[in-house]
Amino acid sequence: MKTPLRLATAVAAVFFLTSCSAPAADTTTDATSAPTEQVEEVEEAPEPVDLAGEWKQTNSGAEDSFQSATIAGQTIEVFWNSPDQQAIYWAGTVEVPTDGSTSFTWDSVNDKTKTDNALMASSDDTKTFTYSDGELSYELTALGTTMTVRLAKQ
Repeated sequence: MKTPLRLATAVAAVFFLTSCSAPAADTTTDATSAPTEQVEEVEEAPEPVDLAGEWKQTNSGAEDSFQSATIAGQTIEVFWNSPDQQAIYWAGTVEVPTDGSTSFTWDSVNDKTKTDNALMASSDDTKTFTYSDGELSYELTALGTTMTVRLAKQ
């Protein structure tokens, strides 16, 4: 019986010695050594303002006489409107910034193929349009009077 007792004592001694000599596992977490997760925020590009559609003057002073505009793609056409007629005032280019600006101006270049033979059309080479707070505006000079025309999308 001495052999099984010796064997049990030897196994216990080896177990005891190996458990004491091994370094204890560090169960605490060190914030500086823990891997940090970096979340990169992806900012969505703002959508450009959509000017396409029909616009009507809001400051004409008369219900049946006003200016209106039609914007399609990169073109704008502005008309004089009265009860029985419509005449072109402006035909030109539209430039909407792609950065999502909600207030901007652009210089529209006159399409003289549409305005040269029109009696009520502007003869200017360019016209500055402004878009701000949902309103389209521009300066108009007729019969020696200059005014700001304001249009709202219909």
